[in-house]
Amino acid sequence: MAEPRYKAVVDRLAAEIRSGALPAGARLPTHRDLATREGFALVTATRVYSELRAMGLISGETGRGTFVKETALAPGQGVDLDAVAADMVDLSFNYPSLPGQAELLRGALRQLAGAGDLEALLRYQPHGGRPADRAAIARHLRRRGLEVEGDRVLVVDGAQHGLAVTLMALLEPGDVVAVDALTYPGFRLVAGMQRLELAPVPAAGAGPDLDALETLCRRRRVKAIYTMPTLNNPLGWVMAATRRRELVALARRHDLLIIEDGAYAYLADHPPPPLAMLAPERTVYVSGFSKSVAAGLRVGFAVAPTERVHALERAIRATTWNTPGVMTAITTGWLEDGTVARLEAHKREDARRRQRLVAERLGTMKRITHPSSYFVWLPLGEAVRADQVAMALQRERVSVSTAEPFATTPQAPHAIRLALGSVDLVRLAAALDRVRAAIEARTF
Repeated sequence: MAEPRYKAVVDRLAAEIRSGALPAGARLPTHRDLATREGFALVTATRVYSELRAMGLISGETGRGTFVKETALAPGQGVDLDAVAADMVDLSFNYPSLPGQAELLRGALRQLAGAGDLEALLRYQPHGGRPADRAAIARHLRRRGLEVEGDRVLVVDGAQHGLAVTLMALLEPGDVVAVDALTYPGFRLVAGMQRLELAPVPAAGAGPDLDALETLCRRRRVKAIYTMPTLNNPLGWVMAATRRRELVALARRHDLLIIEDGAYAYLADHPPPPLAMLAPERTVYVSGFSKSVAAGLRVGFAVAPTERVHALERAIRATTWNTPGVMTAITTGWLEDGTVARLEAHKREDARRRQRLVAERLGTMKRITHPSSYFVWLPLGEAVRADQVAMALQRERVSVSTAEPFATTPQAPHAIRLALGSVDLVRLAAALDRVRAAIEARTF
């Protein structure tokens, strides 16, 4: 059976884009002009562009038209951690580290080697973690303003695993989950693999637009909301206490499960109480120690309502059976002796130092951030295309993320997200100068 004729148009345009005959940034004909030129219906022209968009070759921008994307950029930038060349300054991922952490690990391993229960760590652990480890994490959370007992804490392989088992255990394929219009790419990834439908909610200042969320819940059967109320990634907001209470009231009216991501919450000084404190009966709080301690630990936790704990334990069993006893023992030891608290305090100061460097190097350039976060969001002007800026910086040996991995809307805004925590201050300063130059060179 012959392929539809429009497929030949798709193939031809795709080949022209990949060969460079249609260069990055080139404006394509309007849907109507393409239909007239090729002699088929307007709906068919729309199908051509839909397929090219799905292939990652073009982007449509309301009020501006349809453009060829920069295809030399790594696909899924901001989601997939690809190897970065030694001479590349990585501002796309955060894995903040402090001097002396390797020595901390050596000391912890020596201490663990002399512990009496070392043999026990080599055996299977309970699916949700050993009671002593769960209790240690609960004490840590109580110091952070979340009153919880150890029997509601589950140990997981990092916060990403915590998000995955939460979705596996508590939601079904096809369920609608409300999310910020710009959100953490890792959640998008796992939600897609679980075949959940993400419904974007626009921002309104420091938090989601609750009127828009209310309208969404009246129009659709929304099952859950995913949110980062303290140090949102990528915008850095800290949701006010009043808005948190309003969000909880809305969740109760519409019987929403709240999935609260606290991965960066440790960076905020004295934030309002977590949503899990305000609505413990419907909130799963997920976080870990990859950002606050070290990425290689891969120890995280999920705090769930009592009646949900068993479902999450089954999901942990299905995915990893249990978390590694050795790494968990090191982490909880550092919780108990104050090491984690000291590292978090040092990293808050380190992040503030880096934000001051951003202010110094980027000057009056528009940016959205928090004074103690490890990232900054740079909205670009109407005439500046994010993929071209990212590609120019890649040639300058600086890796950044565009808005595309963070966007849950059909069209991503033109913006750049800088991760500040993975390089030393000298290299960061030089990279920020290159970022500013790349943006200014494309601003008309």
